[in-house]
Amino acid sequence: MDTILIADDHPLFRQALILAVARVAPRARILEAGTLAAAARAAGEAQGLRLILLDLKMPGAVGYSGIALLHAEKPEVPILVVSSAEGAKAAEETRALGAVGFLPKDSDLATIEAAIARALTGKPLSAPLTPEDPIQREVASLTPTQLKVLLAVLEGKLNKQIAHDLAISEATVKTHMTAIMRKLDVQNRTQAALVARSLGLDLKH
Repeated sequence: MDTILIADDHPLFRQALILAVARVAPRARILEAGTLAAAARAAGEAQGLRLILLDLKMPGAVGYSGIALLHAEKPEVPILVVSSAEGAKAAEETRALGAVGFLPKDSDLATIEAAIARALTGKPLSAPLTPEDPIQREVASLTPTQLKVLLAVLEGKLNKQIAHDLAISEATVKTHMTAIMRKLDVQNRTQAALVARSLGLDLKH
């Protein structure tokens, strides 16, 4: 059975998306997540996941980090962003980081249904973007755990705190940081955080 994940922290909007999904794919199994951590966990465990509907403004998400994390978790699953983030830049950034499309939250139900139907066929809503910035490409290539470590660094957490939060050893955190710094071509944690910020991973919408 096909599974569709709806990741949004607003219960009423989740219900609206559930209605849209039910009309487009009535046999699909629908999973709900109200935080980025729950969404990542659900994506990792779900069988037959065909589509992720994602809000950018979720607890645990900063800027475009939700797309980067879920795309790294399940790179083969299309991500359709439905968000209140505004502007053409938001749409471009979401697509560059791996989303198949971007819809404003004030889109009518018919538009959302059409976008869901198209995403389920594997076709992007518009021409996919390849990150032009080589650093952006490297961020998009980070593993889920590496992204979690980088986001924790953005929050100012120390290795010991990160290790506790991710249930890994401090040595493993250091290994991930080494890999992150190598991929981003930086020399230390501060520079890695600056690069991530410059790409909008902690951009507040």
